[in-house]
Amino acid sequence: MVQKMFSSAARRYDLNNTVLSFGRHYYWKKYAIGQSGVEEGNIALDVCTGTADMAILLGKKVGPTGHVMAVDLNPHMLILGRTKVKKHNLTDRITCILGNAESLQFKDNVFDAVTVGFGIRNVKNLEEALSEMLRVTRQGGRVVVLEFTHPVNPWFRKLYDLYSFTFLPVVGTLISGDKTGIYKYLPESIRRFPPAESLKNIMLRLGFKKVSYTFLSGGIVAVHIGIK
Repeated sequence: MVQKMFSSAARRYDLNNTVLSFGRHYYWKKYAIGQSGVEEGNIALDVCTGTADMAILLGKKVGPTGHVMAVDLNPHMLILGRTKVKKHNLTDRITCILGNAESLQFKDNVFDAVTVGFGIRNVKNLEEALSEMLRVTRQGGRVVVLEFTHPVNPWFRKLYDLYSFTFLPVVGTLISGDKTGIYKYLPESIRRFPPAESLKNIMLRLGFKKVSYTFLSGGIVAVHIGIK
């Protein structure tokens, strides 16, 4: 069901991200990549890469001597991702492939950093996906999770919920022409996703070390960092 929705929305997915976040998603992604610790020559992985925004940011950091694997389960999103990678002249350092976050096709301890941006809440089994991300990260490497969360301030949360369940579905559907209901599903998926502190505890239980998180934009978004 989720894959069908993302396939339907893929064509105008980037436009909707910009409109619905008032352009803030660029800052959120740039901040998250900045927390990855990625340096020139590193090998990185972006999980649930979608249209490859995070992978492109990683590609610019690893430089010509590094490499980025960008994995997503949806072929329609990957087609757009590959097009954007080519547009940025990064095909030599970014490889976009079809893959499942809950069963990553890589050996243990491969990547200097693993990132996921606004995709982890769409997996079927959150703990399996996080465990896989931890498995393929090298010792000392970072896993960075960028995801929508629950604003802590109760008044701001009410305002955010009003936006999410009224304005967002109408505008998102209007722009995308989607008929599958993805822009109703997305705010519901945010509400079902564990709050920031709960996600931190899940990561600790799975074996991540020194887990921390930072709220962005009034607590709309959280960036979690865990060490292998």
